Amino acid sequence: MTGSRDQRGQRWSRGSREPLAPSVQRPLVRSVALVLGTGAGVGYIPFAPGTFGSAVGLVLYAALRFGGQPWLELVAIPVIYLTGVWAATVAERHFGHDDPGPVVIDEIFGMLLTLTLLPVGWTGALVGFVLFRIFDVLKPPPCRRAETLPGGWGVMTDDLFAALYAHVGLRVLVAIAPSWMF
Repeated sequence: MTGSRDQRGQRWSRGSREPLAPSVQRPLVRSVALVLGTGAGVGYIPFAPGTFGSAVGLVLYAALRFGGQPWLELVAIPVIYLTGVWAATVAERHFGHDDPGPVVIDEIFGMLLTLTLLPVGWTGALVGFVLFRIFDVLKPPPCRRAETLPGGWGVMTDDLFAALYAHVGLRVLVAIAPSWMF
């Protein structure tokens, strides 16, 4: 159970002086946020959850790209970003600390953003996967600074910047060796 209750029965998060938001107090809402935030449980894999979350993002990219409606990528990006902000905020309160390891919706989003609107096949997608993981781990500026944003904003925004680095790097590689990326 997250936090404790005061004399009035109000639930409080660990280490916080503010009561939990009503959406965190509702078990169904919290469960939905955790399922989405952990990539349907992929984030609970005990080793390299971020890498496995990125792999889920790669599968989502393939489903959107090869599903015959590539414009859905453009719709999915803001939807996943905003959903991720909400889910990561709920997850932080649930787990009691910032950027909990099981939350991988940021990696799912990052992979999708890395590959969106690029003319790549599987080879290029795998190169994008590696580039995104490198930038997500190294966290060049402003990634590390973005992590300090409150709640889910920090969780999602540092991966947004890492994905932009990876996207630009992949775009350069496509320009240099377009036939190799298909």
